[in-house]
Amino acid sequence: MAESLRRMVNNGNFTSLQDKLEKWLDDYHINTNDQNVARACELVELNARVQGQLFTLLNLVASEGGLYGGVNTLKNRLLPWLSSGFAASAASVSADTSLAVLAEAADKDRQITEIQSHYEQQLDNMEKDLNDTKEDAAALKAELDETRDELDDTRRKSTGTMMATEDEIIRLKEDQVRSLENRIRDRRRQLRLTRDEASSLRTRVDLVGDYERQVRVLRDEIAILRGERAALENGFPEPLPPLPPPRPGSPTHAKLTDSVRRSRLIGRYNDLFSIDRVEALTTLRRYIPDDEEMVQRIIFVGVQEAFHAAKMAFRAMRLRVRKNLAITHVGPETLEEAVLDYIVRNTDLFDVNGAVQDTIRAMNVNPKISFPAEIDFNLLHPFIREVCRCGWGMCALEPPLDISPATDAELYNELKYRRSYDSEFTAPLVAYHVWPAMMEYDRVVVKGEAVTKRGASLLRSNTNILKIEQSPRRATSPRPMSPSRSRSPSPTRSGSAMSVSSRPSSRSSPRPYSAASSYVSY
Repeated sequence: MAESLRRMVNNGNFTSLQDKLEKWLDDYHINTNDQNVARACELVELNARVQGQLFTLLNLVASEGGLYGGVNTLKNRLLPWLSSGFAASAASVSADTSLAVLAEAADKDRQITEIQSHYEQQLDNMEKDLNDTKEDAAALKAELDETRDELDDTRRKSTGTMMATEDEIIRLKEDQVRSLENRIRDRRRQLRLTRDEASSLRTRVDLVGDYERQVRVLRDEIAILRGERAALENGFPEPLPPLPPPRPGSPTHAKLTDSVRRSRLIGRYNDLFSIDRVEALTTLRRYIPDDEEMVQRIIFVGVQEAFHAAKMAFRAMRLRVRKNLAITHVGPETLEEAVLDYIVRNTDLFDVNGAVQDTIRAMNVNPKISFPAEIDFNLLHPFIREVCRCGWGMCALEPPLDISPATDAELYNELKYRRSYDSEFTAPLVAYHVWPAMMEYDRVVVKGEAVTKRGASLLRSNTNILKIEQSPRRATSPRPMSPSRSRSPSPTRSGSAMSVSSRPSSRSSPRPYSAASSYVSY
């Protein structure tokens, strides 16, 4: 509105109209009749243009006041003026037209009056409600003040009682704490005595076990010597006085302890992965800081070779024990049960150091791994030793536990392995293995871990092997291998082993040997 008014003032239409009127007055007597009529028409046109702009401004001003803005002024000043002949001549405006306009204005006045009275009534009701609310609030405030005063009086009265109650509570708590401390001291004393008794009993049990083991070894040696003497003198062994056998049908020591040893070995296998493997990785990373894949491969190959060495040592031990017990065994358990029971009772006969050395020799000639020239795999001696012990114990179970065969670029199996954190979870092939899975024949007992990446194929694996073989390795002279610890062929290929395996056995049939995974059956 203000902008339209400013434009109208800047145009100067009223000034131009005044100038034209003054010029027409000066030239009125000089001009002809036609010229004066033309000047009058020009002034009428200019006046009509100015009136149109004024009506536009009037409309804008009235719209700013709302629906009924300026209605009284328009009714009192504009409507009588319009009805008197402003827009038309007096002859064209009839009395009926003026009456209709007045009736419409009266109707609008009546509506405005009704709206105003309704608004005033609502305002009175709201004021009344507000006064009632104020009165209720004042009453509530008075009640609140009374309640606060009563609460202060009650608090002042109960202060002395609360102080006495707090003293009693503190005294009771102190008594309870003293009684609990006395109970804890008594329990600790009893626990200390129980531990001392347990340690003394454990020592006695160990001594008894050592004595029993020594007695069994001496009895077995005496029986073997008697059998050999009888065979030399008479060509056949003379009947020996039977040892006090267990009751018929009673389980052997190996069967009695099988479930306990199984659970302990599974827990130990998990500890090897979570504790011992991490320590070995930390040791290797100090010497191979830039090749994490090679570090993981060294650990995995070490685990595979350690289990293989433990299985070979267990086979050799089982053959020796079977050969010695076959001469004097009379039952009631089968020969295989007696052999397994003897091995379980004499685990200290396992040559752990020999198995560790066999593992390190196998790792030195493995084409998949390499090591700096100034360092050798003896750094992993503690880790390999514990893995060999675990593998030996797993071979002595019924049925035995073993690690799963593994090859690079094999199809990823979710039942056997879980992916490592740096794997590509959409890749179908295994790039390399981190930890083998524990198996009981075809059943997975403990999952292993593998790294899956796209592009892991047999061609890539062969290329990596060739690169490792072409890389400079430390010069190592071939060390003589012990005949008793050397890698022997599979039992299915050896003639002597075939003759032994042809004997009746209560154990399951042996599984074939896989050269790719160094998996040896029992």
